Amino acid sequence: MKSILDGRAALTAEVEKVAEVAGYLWQNGWAERNGGNITVNITDLVDDEIRSLRPISDVKQIGVSLPALKGCYFYCKGTGKRMRDLARRPMENGSIIRILDDCASYVIIADNAVMPTSELPSHLTVHAHLIEKGSPYKATVHTHPIELVAMSHNDKFLAKDVLTNILWSMIPETKAFCPLGLGIIPYQLPGSKELADATLAELDDYDVVLWEKHGVFAQGLDVMDAFDQIDVLSKSAKIYIDACAMGFVPDGMSQEQMKEMSRAFNLPK
Repeated sequence: MKSILDGRAALTAEVEKVAEVAGYLWQNGWAERNGGNITVNITDLVDDEIRSLRPISDVKQIGVSLPALKGCYFYCKGTGKRMRDLARRPMENGSIIRILDDCASYVIIADNAVMPTSELPSHLTVHAHLIEKGSPYKATVHTHPIELVAMSHNDKFLAKDVLTNILWSMIPETKAFCPLGLGIIPYQLPGSKELADATLAELDDYDVVLWEKHGVFAQGLDVMDAFDQIDVLSKSAKIYIDACAMGFVPDGMSQEQMKEMSRAFNLPK
């Protein structure tokens, strides 16, 4: 069967980035079984031939109306699909969807009729919000970083910006490459509207949010950008936990040292 990627270098490169990141998530132990999700707005990479493709699925309801997404196209990880399989065969374990003109439904157009992630409404709500505020971000990633999830089991880390400052202080690169820090969302039922609403609110101030006892949700310019931010935060969490395992709580960089970083690199916080 001919793939929608055939002869389309830019679209192929974007899907290959998704596959590469899916492999990293699996290799890091952040994507057990079918855990985690990736969605990418590929509308800018779609040509007239793709726009004319007939759907390969029935019309599916999103469950919410999102006017900003009218006519948009997304690559989505498939529901129940494993990241390790997506890394090897992204178009067999994901699909490309078109948002219909009613802004409340979609169809699958390629390559296989793989149903998108069950958390599609949450991801699409974030994408709609990004478009509405003119953001250049095109990708969202949800995954389960071990050390960050472990730290979310301690209430002392969950007050506003407490964990952000700890993680920033572990290594200078964390503040440089994740300058907005880490938002915190108290535990909510996975896939619930409450979790989606809380995530949307936190993403106005942070690029990465931590879902207590669950995982993280990140947005970025592309899927690699979103992954990189999770990666640097996770590295800092590992440094903190490794130091504690050695028998001491790490001092971290001082507030003055972090302010110096902000001035030197023109960081927002």
